[in-house]
Amino acid sequence: MRMKKIMMIAAMMVAAVSANAQFEPGTFSIQPKAGATISWLSNLPSNSDISKSPAVGAIFGAEAEYQLTEQFSVAAGVNYAQQGSGFDDYTLKYGDYESSVKDIKYELGYVNIPVVANFYAFKGFAIKAGIQCGFLTNAKFKYTASESNAGNKKTVDFDEDIKDECSKFDLSIPIGVSYQVPTVPIVIDMRYNLGLLKVNKESEAGHDDMKNNMIQLTVGYKFAL
Repeated sequence: MRMKKIMMIAAMMVAAVSANAQFEPGTFSIQPKAGATISWLSNLPSNSDISKSPAVGAIFGAEAEYQLTEQFSVAAGVNYAQQGSGFDDYTLKYGDYESSVKDIKYELGYVNIPVVANFYAFKGFAIKAGIQCGFLTNAKFKYTASESNAGNKKTVDFDEDIKDECSKFDLSIPIGVSYQVPTVPIVIDMRYNLGLLKVNKESEAGHDDMKNNMIQLTVGYKFAL
């Protein structure tokens, strides 16, 4: 009998969660979320020997959503995202001499404020687009240089703060999709953020429009306010 009561209570709790996951028109919800980013800077200064590569980081924050109708909603949030770009490792050999540069990357951190409109194509699946403001919190250029000659090796870690060389404000267009799990209010969200403003303050010859590009994948828990 006790086991039956426990199963009935559990079933009622699942049903309650499922009902709350519907979010009727005129209701507010909030969604803490966290996930990963893949980012790169467009038009990076480079040469034929060093290739660009994406940088992998983390993202976390929260988003509030107002359900206008069954198919449309608007959402605004705030998050911290690790962005930037990387380069492939580079090695030069000449006889007993070897020089290498590894872990080359731009590390940028932003507090982002996205505002998006959601169109629910069908139950739980939304297509979204909007605008996002970003505020730079940190910016560094890093790499590890190694030099070896006849068995003698020297390694130096380079870490330069370049925040003063970067624009403090960023603007991008987020577009993406999200899916809410039917039985529980867990939301999987994927977005591509297209940067509109250049990151670097000073322009270099042929490289005056370095802009942020980011793919983000987050998992959030959505509940009614």
